[in-house]
Amino acid sequence: MRLESLTVVIVKGYPLLVEAYHRLLNNLGNSSRMGFRVIIETAVDYHEAIELFERLWLSERRVDLVLLDLKVFNSIRNGYIAGEDVGLFVRQSHPDAKIIFITTFMNQYRIHSILKSIKPEGFLLESDVDSTIFKRAIKEVLNDSFYYSRKISRWINKFDQTGVVLDKWDRRLLYELSQNVKMKDLPNILPLSLAAIEKRKRRIKTLFEVEQGDDYQLLLKARMYGFV
Repeated sequence: MRLESLTVVIVKGYPLLVEAYHRLLNNLGNSSRMGFRVIIETAVDYHEAIELFERLWLSERRVDLVLLDLKVFNSIRNGYIAGEDVGLFVRQSHPDAKIIFITTFMNQYRIHSILKSIKPEGFLLESDVDSTIFKRAIKEVLNDSFYYSRKISRWINKFDQTGVVLDKWDRRLLYELSQNVKMKDLPNILPLSLAAIEKRKRRIKTLFEVEQGDDYQLLLKARMYGFV
């Protein structure tokens, strides 16, 4: 790993943890045999993160590493979990950036979906991680490898090629249904026709194995899988 500088974006809503990440990253840069300067940008919610990545893209600034929480507060959507959406935006706007999710969220179905759809270079469950493991994960990822913490690795082995994978609009559809929005009103919220929305809902029911169920049963499974 030979670096002159490392640009890191941290997306997390807890200032104390952000400070801890700052300190560990700076220690890592200073302790490296070659030594490198760490440049850190931070965002505390979904919209601040998207604006930050757009600004970095417009100014043609390189992003090397993104530390991303899974639960990213979204003020407009009143708390809608949008961590994956930030990750997908990073993949589009900064395709060379490495992404490490660091989260307390422990639903294996949701995490499996993210591993399949975003393919982050790292995924750490906070209960698995101390300062040594954090630094090891950063080093592995910067050396073009992957690093998943103990429980994440166990879940990957368990699920293998199975599991549930939903895209952005699938998740948004489930969220709106959980807020009691009627199907007939969804085309006013989602950029999809009613027919396309109904097709998506049928596909999700098939994935959740509730083909004959109603919206209540669909949302029960969505909550069990951690998507709402």
